[in-house]
Amino acid sequence: MTTHRSTTARPRRVLVLADTDSRWKWGFLTAQQLFPGGSHSGLLLDSVGLPSERQLGDTGVDVRPEVTGTVPDFVELDELDDVDALVLALPGGAVQAVLHGLARRWPKASRRPLVISGYVGVVYEKHAEGLLLRSGSDVILANSRTDAEEFRRLLAGSNADPSVVLETVLPFLGEPDSALAHEGPFTLTFAAQPGVPGSRADRELVLRRLIRHARLHPEREVLLKVRGKVGERTTHVENYPYQQLAARLGVQRPDNLTIVHGNMGEVLARTDLLVTVSSTAAVEAMHRGIPTAILTDFGIKERLGNHYFIGSGCLAGFSELDNGELPVADADWTSAHGLGRSTAVDDARAALAARLTEQVRPPLRPFYTMETASGMLPQLLGRYDLDGHGHALEADDSALLDLQSAMRSLVSRAARTAYRQGVDTVAPALRRLARL
Repeated sequence: MTTHRSTTARPRRVLVLADTDSRWKWGFLTAQQLFPGGSHSGLLLDSVGLPSERQLGDTGVDVRPEVTGTVPDFVELDELDDVDALVLALPGGAVQAVLHGLARRWPKASRRPLVISGYVGVVYEKHAEGLLLRSGSDVILANSRTDAEEFRRLLAGSNADPSVVLETVLPFLGEPDSALAHEGPFTLTFAAQPGVPGSRADRELVLRRLIRHARLHPEREVLLKVRGKVGERTTHVENYPYQQLAARLGVQRPDNLTIVHGNMGEVLARTDLLVTVSSTAAVEAMHRGIPTAILTDFGIKERLGNHYFIGSGCLAGFSELDNGELPVADADWTSAHGLGRSTAVDDARAALAARLTEQVRPPLRPFYTMETASGMLPQLLGRYDLDGHGHALEADDSALLDLQSAMRSLVSRAARTAYRQGVDTVAPALRRLARL
């Protein structure tokens, strides 16, 4: 395999590998942010639910990624020999799989790409789990000072290298305090999430409260910003799309309540109050100086992700918003969480530029190996068509794993269906009987 590179001065070539529209957006904008003047391109891992052209268009990224195959296909691409930096815009398990594949491809010190991983949005759960799956990357990006400190502490405590953590900021935030007066009425935007809140009852409550707010404030425009059209794949599964629930709710929607989709930045440009449970749109709004409400109507819980915003000064219930509350984020909290003005990006650019001057890099060392994680690694890597040592699975092994995965998926869907039936039908019936 050829690993020689031209010594002629050329723009740094940065390749992004992603699997969904939101991760593509983060990955490509991160590449542009950290390697200005570079040559940026991207690949999408082939999967059952590739993002649609419309979803890719809504990211606001003009460049379209090409579709590659599986992880084994990707790690064998000849073009990787000419890449200076590789940005892995993937979930933790996929990052670990790619690291193992690349470690097998370059088992010794070589002129390989600088491998960078990170997080698409705020990190509010699975701190250790997600971080250690990314451990082994040359660089792990943290989106704030708070995250960087926590990541370094966790890596050091796990006997991993904490120096790989590099503080930066989310690349799609734009200029801080950039909220400008816009034409038209005062606009409240609810930023929906595919899985939060998750139950049908809770999501119907959101709709009813938005309808109520629109009726209480006919002078306002109320927008329900959804992630995509029904049936499109999103980063997280959406079992009860708001569009479908609204059609079945049996309540007349006020004329000043509209369901919209599209680029979040463009929607924020016309927003005077951003409301959400825990969407990353909240940090975008806070960064721009837009009043932001983190809903407490469903409680403050780790599984909802709204606990991340404790201390921000933006926790509020729908009733408070109905009464005119306009929460504004605390300046100290926003600074600690990577929002507002910061030198982090300049510092990160300088650090990465220095790293790119290295002629030879040591072999990649994924955190998990067959020596330390023999119980989990084969199954984890098997989902990405690799064996426990980073080699491509044989066809027979892949077929067996596909069958096992299909069976797990079937059982999981059946369990979810039974659970929903119990929650939506059986439980209400039992409660009605109990009241008789």
